[in-house]
Amino acid sequence: MQDPTDPVWSLWPAPAKLNLFLRITGRRADGYHLLQTVFRLLDWGDTIRLRPRADGRVVRHGGSVAGVAEQDDLTVRAAILLQKEANCSQGADIVIEKRIPAGGGFGGGSSDAATVLVALNALWSVDFDVERLAELGLRLGADVPVFVCGDNAWAEGVGEALQPIELPPAWYVLADPGVHAPTAALFQSSELTRDAAPATISDFVSGKPLGNAFEPVLRQREAAVEAAFAALSRIGSPRLTGSGSGCFVEFATRESAQAALSELPSSLRAWTAAGAKRSPLHAALEAKKS
Repeated sequence: MQDPTDPVWSLWPAPAKLNLFLRITGRRADGYHLLQTVFRLLDWGDTIRLRPRADGRVVRHGGSVAGVAEQDDLTVRAAILLQKEANCSQGADIVIEKRIPAGGGFGGGSSDAATVLVALNALWSVDFDVERLAELGLRLGADVPVFVCGDNAWAEGVGEALQPIELPPAWYVLADPGVHAPTAALFQSSELTRDAAPATISDFVSGKPLGNAFEPVLRQREAAVEAAFAALSRIGSPRLTGSGSGCFVEFATRESAQAALSELPSSLRAWTAAGAKRSPLHAALEAKKS
């Protein structure tokens, strides 16, 4: 493989996300849970390096990513799905620069897959519109469409019914307790609240505490998550993101977030990140087109 810093490769951001709340309001007939959440995109995440190939092969370089075999990797699956749907003869080399911790609820795998869909759609000149790409993304995972669409969003259904929402500027202290939360097992937990009253956008905008259905379950089951909440409680009001173990506290400014970060114990893996007005992926796509 050539050096991935070579200009033949293109670099694409795969931003992380936060769920500013997460409620489960019921279940569909097929067993999938009905959710309500607000997705907040971050100006921080993974980086995907891509290089088109003429031989039609899709190859992930760099070894195992978070223990995921190449054929199971969502980025590889995304490239192959786009290939088939577009009847495209081109292939791609893929390098994933991971920063988003696996199992934390920050959306790393879903965002990586969305970035591959959006970027290869441009590099291969497929020219599917964003709605078509979001539909393909949903086949890969419920969180993929929000990254494909690129807006902060109010979400319902299984997370695919998206309504763009304006969010004020904010900075976050993020923490990774180091626990890989098993999403499927959590959804089966007897302690999980599955019949929360539906919330409204007005509830969210007014600041009404809407919570995260997985927070009490994970805090009870995982000592590391409870310890992270205890540490973060010293600097603000911590929340859980998604169905992962990742936690966060919101701040109005970079300075206040960094000051709070300095007060946390060094044993807790924590860092700061800014909320994004729109996806860095879509900003990169527009820059490459101009």
